[in-house]
Amino acid sequence: MMNRISSSFLTYAPEIDEKASYIFKSPNQIVIDIAKRKGFASLNKYPNDIIIAADTIVVLKDQILGKPKDKNDAKRILKLLSDKEHMVITAYVILSKNKLMINEVTSYVQMNNLDDQFIEKYIESGSPLDKAGAYGIQDNSKFPIVRSYAGSFDNIKGFPVLEIKRDLELFINEK
Repeated sequence: MMNRISSSFLTYAPEIDEKASYIFKSPNQIVIDIAKRKGFASLNKYPNDIIIAADTIVVLKDQILGKPKDKNDAKRILKLLSDKEHMVITAYVILSKNKLMINEVTSYVQMNNLDDQFIEKYIESGSPLDKAGAYGIQDNSKFPIVRSYAGSFDNIKGFPVLEIKRDLELFINEK
């Protein structure tokens, strides 16, 4: 049985300049700053609500791999990730007028060796074009991209549900 915190919620995508967060050096600081700026932009629009804002990045060594610009960029990113381990970091904030909670979840992903023909077929599916790191772990049954992972599967998908639910319950019940 699934316990719901709320069955009524609204999704909102605030327009922020994510590149402005790249003044920070650490990928963790960057993704936290993006999540915070999304959260505060949302709170400005919905000041009487509890806001959850998040951002996910893929990090290979110290290089942040965002969403691909186009098919060629997706190919470049997938070739970089091929047969390597990388991190997926999601930072999230939960905030209201007078409270702020910040957290992050890190998972590790080991990619399969991806040859050019496989990469082309995957890109033609359209799936990697809107995802950080140019792949979706949820595509793995049709396109075996990921060899293994450690950590939260939902985090790798882009929204660590269990961790956010736990923190939202703490946020709501904290006096």
